Amino acid sequence: MPLALLALAIGAFGIGTTEFVIMGLLPQVAGDFGVSIPTGGLLVTGYALGVVLGAPLMTVLGTKVPRKRMLMLLMGLFILGNLLSAVAPAFAVMLIGRVVASLAHGAFFGIGSVVAAELVAPDKKAGAIAMMFTGLTVANVVGVPLGTLIGQNVGWRVTFGIVAALGVVGLAGIARLVPDLPKPEGVHLRHELAAFKNAQVLLAMAMTVLGFGGVFAAITYIAPMMTHIAGFADGSVTWLLVLFGLGMVGGNLIGGRFADRALMPMLYVSLGALAVVLALFTLTAHNKIAAAVTITLIGALGFATVPPLQKRVLDQAHGAPTLASAVNIGAFNLGNALSAWLGGMVIAAGFGYTAPNWVGAVLAAAALVLAVFSAGLERRHATRGTAVAPAASTARRTSVHH
Repeated sequence: MPLALLALAIGAFGIGTTEFVIMGLLPQVAGDFGVSIPTGGLLVTGYALGVVLGAPLMTVLGTKVPRKRMLMLLMGLFILGNLLSAVAPAFAVMLIGRVVASLAHGAFFGIGSVVAAELVAPDKKAGAIAMMFTGLTVANVVGVPLGTLIGQNVGWRVTFGIVAALGVVGLAGIARLVPDLPKPEGVHLRHELAAFKNAQVLLAMAMTVLGFGGVFAAITYIAPMMTHIAGFADGSVTWLLVLFGLGMVGGNLIGGRFADRALMPMLYVSLGALAVVLALFTLTAHNKIAAAVTITLIGALGFATVPPLQKRVLDQAHGAPTLASAVNIGAFNLGNALSAWLGGMVIAAGFGYTAPNWVGAVLAAAALVLAVFSAGLERRHATRGTAVAPAASTARRTSVHH
């Protein structure tokens, strides 16, 4: 794997850290600004919505810019947003900083996926994408717990300052290691938008929303579920999230490896197993050891879907993949927001803290149904294409005879 992937992974590590570390620092940030926890939660919601909106917006703005330069500009935006968060004198400024940083998120992973895939041989593309996403998964194992620890003991502003410094390292790495890949000739915004007319691209994005949404339906409410149902102490939640992160790292690498060999079977297995494990979590959540194992499996199976889904979008949007790739990253965050809302609804309805697991299982199962439907549609088109070719050949021979 080329060294340029390391630079992309460092950028991904910084982005992953800033996205999730706020959850562990929310009480400190809210307390310092004198706002309630629900109001402080806008720092999470604002970031997610910024990713959803920023992914297509920043990618469209970057259609005239070479990909390496655009990645550098995005890292600059990320650094600016985190510095703004670190020195924010008021909550509104902090929120603006979060949104500014989030605007870089979707386009960075979208353009980065395209660049990563171009740096390697065709049979290693999903593995290269997985390597970049390893930065995001490792952030949940190292960056988020460490950032939370620093924030709780030294101050949350220091955490965001360190994240900004990580962005500087990522920017320098991209400048030094990523080759100048020229923007493909003849690809314009209308070509990028045309990819969304392809039903397979839309189906892959719907799988992203539902499949990854299944993961976050459960993980969003992991703290109350583990403390109230499994009986863990509050301080144990951090280490449970580390287990989740370790599962993400393993699943991401396995997903990347097997997606290059058999993409759709990899999706069938990971989505099907994810639906089963999420359903079982309603039972295993009552036992500490079983709950810890299940959380690790959810991380592994959830992130095993990421490289194949991202590669599926790239394959189906061939010729103009950049915007579709970035929008698919927004789809992950849309899935997070949707599932967190649905999970909150079933808890509020009185079904208990384990009820979001059923929501997640249903979402993952729905993603599996879409995957099977998508593959069937593809087979029908391929069969129709092979049937048309001999017919056209026969017609040509007949016309020559006459």
